[in-house]
Amino acid sequence: MYWDPLPTVIASQTLPSAGSEQGCQLGPPGDYLRGEWAERDWRNVPGPFYGAGTDSCWAGRLVAPEHIVYEDDFGSEVVFRQPRNVRETQLVLTAAASDPFCAYAYDGDDHWTLELIRRWWAERARLTEWIDRVDHAWSASEREDERENAQGLRTYRRYVNDGLETYLREYGFWLEHRRAPKPAEILPDLNH
Repeated sequence: MYWDPLPTVIASQTLPSAGSEQGCQLGPPGDYLRGEWAERDWRNVPGPFYGAGTDSCWAGRLVAPEHIVYEDDFGSEVVFRQPRNVRETQLVLTAAASDPFCAYAYDGDDHWTLELIRRWWAERARLTEWIDRVDHAWSASEREDERENAQGLRTYRRYVNDGLETYLREYGFWLEHRRAPKPAEILPDLNH
């Protein structure tokens, strides 16, 4: 079932930055999670977190490789899997805190609706075509960082094929009810 990362975000000020040797704390999320909804990249998976014109330093995958890939237009970071527990949230927050543009955001719940999720899902062929095209080009690259990102793109592609639809149905239910479904309740269909 859908896990809400926002309580962890709210309490994250004193969380250590993932991988920090000196125990560096993340700090107030409002200091570094300032991305704008209107600027979000279309390749972000629906959910509370998204990248919206992040830097092109390719640092996010160093911290959160199971959640972030880089797009090929500007090298910005895209959240392809929303965090499912406190540790994963800490990783995504650490990636966001390392973005000098402060262009990650966590207010997706304020914008996504079940109808918008359905529209995003209906366009998944566009997404998988992009993934396949960039994966093909970067898998054969001489640059190690591009080959590594291609691995992330393949992980994203597998997720689209197996797991993402269930997550989106759970997230859609969460948005409509702000709670997990009871055993007899049915998750919304994405194909309306």
